[in-house]
Amino acid sequence: MPHLHCYHVNHVLVLIFSLLMSTSQSLSLTRPYHAKEYVRGNNRLFLDTAVIDEWTELLSLGIFHGITTNPVLLERAGHECTVSSIHSLATKALALPGCNEFMCQTWGVESDEMYTTGLELSEPDRDRIVVKVPVTYEGTKAASKLIEAGVRVCLTACYSSNQAMVAAGLGADYIAPYLGRMMDSGKDGVEECKKMQAIVNGMESKTRVLVASIRSANTMADLTSSGMNTFTFNPEIARELFDEDLTSLAAVDFNEAALRCGTDDEIL
Repeated sequence: MPHLHCYHVNHVLVLIFSLLMSTSQSLSLTRPYHAKEYVRGNNRLFLDTAVIDEWTELLSLGIFHGITTNPVLLERAGHECTVSSIHSLATKALALPGCNEFMCQTWGVESDEMYTTGLELSEPDRDRIVVKVPVTYEGTKAASKLIEAGVRVCLTACYSSNQAMVAAGLGADYIAPYLGRMMDSGKDGVEECKKMQAIVNGMESKTRVLVASIRSANTMADLTSSGMNTFTFNPEIARELFDEDLTSLAAVDFNEAALRCGTDDEIL
């Protein structure tokens, strides 16, 4: 009988422990609303500039996932396009609150050169430095080797929806279509971007379509309604997101009403 009693006690203890664990897990599943990443969902917005002052100012908004650069942006910002210079920029960017990824672009004509440079560029932080590679024949060969070496890759300078198949087949983290430049060339850039997303989805790939060369916030908003959720845009477009006179007027009205009511400054 004592053994039977012990069995029942142990059985009850196991049951209680199981219930506690189940409750704890259910709470963790039903109460993540306070976690920013849970609320944000699967979208990623990047700031497309190599100007450090812009990083400091705009990343504080809290809406960005990371920073994207390329040799043209480096030149405009007055930075050298060298491995050591880009390493320095990556270190500064990734130290800023809210910067989870830093994208920089490899260079070269032959795949071996692009591979070697890309390997060096990503060396300081393979998890958070993403190497951009043009989606050319030689670039794709370099990208394939980089991915095999554990480097995260964004295929860039994409102008055709067919190129999304290359990125998905390769296993690239991102493919970056140039929306504005496609429109300039006479293509329906919006439709091409939508096709790319459909191709990636159809191939059941995890590759993200990172829409770049965005000329207006409204165009970007239209694309989100088609299921696209990854964009990179310059500081001007970032500020355009807040360019709404009615919102500014409403904010002034609210503040003036609070002051008229004698609201304590500390509460404001």
